[in-house]
Amino acid sequence: MATFEKLTFTSEREISSAFIDSTVRMGIAQSVLMVQDNLTECFNAMGCDGVVYREKFNDFWVFTKTKVHFERRPDWREIVTARTFPIDNLGMRTHVNTEIADKNGKRLLVANQEACVLSLESHRPQKLTELPYPKENFPSPVYNETFERFPSDFKDEEFVFEQIIRSCHIDMSHHMNNIEYIKLALCVFNDDFLQSHEIKDLEVHYTGESREGQTLKVFRRNDAETKGKTYIHIKESDRCVFECCVRF
Repeated sequence: MATFEKLTFTSEREISSAFIDSTVRMGIAQSVLMVQDNLTECFNAMGCDGVVYREKFNDFWVFTKTKVHFERRPDWREIVTARTFPIDNLGMRTHVNTEIADKNGKRLLVANQEACVLSLESHRPQKLTELPYPKENFPSPVYNETFERFPSDFKDEEFVFEQIIRSCHIDMSHHMNNIEYIKLALCVFNDDFLQSHEIKDLEVHYTGESREGQTLKVFRRNDAETKGKTYIHIKESDRCVFECCVRF
């Protein structure tokens, strides 16, 4: 069941086996996937999704940053409600909030996503004010913490592993899918660690594009001041294509 009212798309979801990890709860990357999926449906309800922009304006959406705060990851087969809505239109970019709650209305996670629109032809940013996108009367945000600035000076001794991009990692834009970056980043932790530690916060920045056949190098650094906080940096050659911070 789904509804759309006052720029807010609300859907009831069951946590299926496709969304769980080895803890038999909704996985970390899968949580972002559900947030991203609900946003796509919200944009469709507003008449401004990627299909419309590609067909009518030769433009496409790019999601540059996502920040998620976890209260509890829902269990397999648990019924949840996801609410997604834009909270601003800053001309060249927008921020979109999602809140996922249990059947009693208790918050499970909140997320904020930053997005912009690029031209398919030139890849130049397009003004949201000149496209069919809300410009006023936004719902009040439920999560608008400032995005962090991550370290970029990763050293050779912080290298963990490398991964060749395969066809299974590629999305409709013929680049590596956003969720695949998150899955790859989480591989710096072994399964025992992920089962025994509860994630509190995840922030990801999509900083570049990568394609099939390229080799990605994954780096890891534990924060020197905050216990349980880890930075992960993914490079293709000498350029950063993805960076994130995980706090347990």
